[in-house]
Amino acid sequence: MDAAHRSGCPINLTLEVLGDRWSLIVIRDVMFGNRRHFRELQRHSEEGIASNILADRLKKLVEAGLLTRVGDPAHQQKAIYSLAEPAIQLVPLLAHMGAWGRRHTPVSEELSIRAELLEKGGPPLWEAFMAELRHLHLGAPRPARSVMAELQAAYRAVLARKAGGEAGEEPAEN
Repeated sequence: MDAAHRSGCPINLTLEVLGDRWSLIVIRDVMFGNRRHFRELQRHSEEGIASNILADRLKKLVEAGLLTRVGDPAHQQKAIYSLAEPAIQLVPLLAHMGAWGRRHTPVSEELSIRAELLEKGGPPLWEAFMAELRHLHLGAPRPARSVMAELQAAYRAVLARKAGGEAGEEPAEN
C-alpha cells in the first residue's frame, strides 16, 4: 500500500479522490451543464459554492486526472476545464447516485428529470452520453445522438409545464 493512502481498498481510494462535499458537484456541472469556465461553475451553482472552494476543487480534480485545464484562447486570464476520460467514466456512478437520490431524498422534479431519464435509459443511454462527452471534451467524433440535448429538452419541458406553458426565468441547470 502507498503511504499516501489510508488503504488499498478501491472504495477508499475512490472516496479519497471524490469523497469531499464538492468534487462530484463540480464534475456534475461540467458534465451535465457543460460549464467549462470558473465563473460559469460558480455563478450557476445551485448549491452556492464559494470561489475559494471551487478553485481548490478544480485544482484537485486536475491533479487527480479527472479534469484538464487549458488556457482560453479568447481570454488570456480564463481557463477552460474539460472532463478527462476517468471523469467521463463516472456517468454510470452518477446515474446510480441520481436514481438512489430520486428514491430516498426530497428531490425537485426539474432537477431530477435527467436522473430519471438516465435511470430509465440504463447502460445504452450512458454509453451514448459518454460518447457525446468524449466528443465535447476529448475531440472524439460527434455521435449521431445527442443525449445532452435530450436531457436538456426534458428539463425545459418540466420547467414549461410547471410555469403553465411558459418557462420564464430558469433556475441554474444541473
